[in-house]
Amino acid sequence: MSRIRVHNLNISLDGFAAGEHVTLEEPIGAAGQLFARFDGRVIHGVQHADAPITVDRALTSLWAQGIGAEIMGRRKFGPQSGDWGDDDWRGWWGDEPPFRTPVFVMTHHARAPIHFDNGTSFHFVDGPAEEVLAQAKEAADGQDVRLGGGPSSVRQFLQADLVDFMHLVTVPVVLGKGVSLWDGLQGLQERFDIEQVTSASGQIHHLWNRKRE
Repeated sequence: MSRIRVHNLNISLDGFAAGEHVTLEEPIGAAGQLFARFDGRVIHGVQHADAPITVDRALTSLWAQGIGAEIMGRRKFGPQSGDWGDDDWRGWWGDEPPFRTPVFVMTHHARAPIHFDNGTSFHFVDGPAEEVLAQAKEAADGQDVRLGGGPSSVRQFLQADLVDFMHLVTVPVVLGKGVSLWDGLQGLQERFDIEQVTSASGQIHHLWNRKRE
């Protein structure tokens, strides 16, 4: 059965997972400190990073395992808002986005799909979380669907009780302001079994697995 998973979602000590305003210069909206320790080389496996294989690298590498499609919010795809117009923006990732699967970008503004040679394709979709997830599951063809963020999109799926697994990373920084993952989610922890491990870097990895009756 296909699951919906969240991976490598970094959160500050005061609960923020992104900055308030995304720009070309600040893709995470002045919250770049959250990713100062992030080793993006290992999202496709620890074999892509130099030794040693640390706890941080090992858990980060779960990102791509068994994933057949991704869902993301528009602010993760780019800094624009409103109608696309003649914008030729193709995402933050250049000609080789790391996803290598269909990616469903949630937006209220229609746009033709974008396809890349490495298997990544961006599809711009509108609708509630349940409808977008149904499209992603069909494209995933029996594999899991990754919910890529940002925090507002993840919160939407949590509110709809659609998330099966979350890998959250508490980073030892205080942002003071930003976009919170937790607004309106009081009691969320009661729906999950939660484990955590602290790495030598000072980060705390939280593994949330939905409780099964």
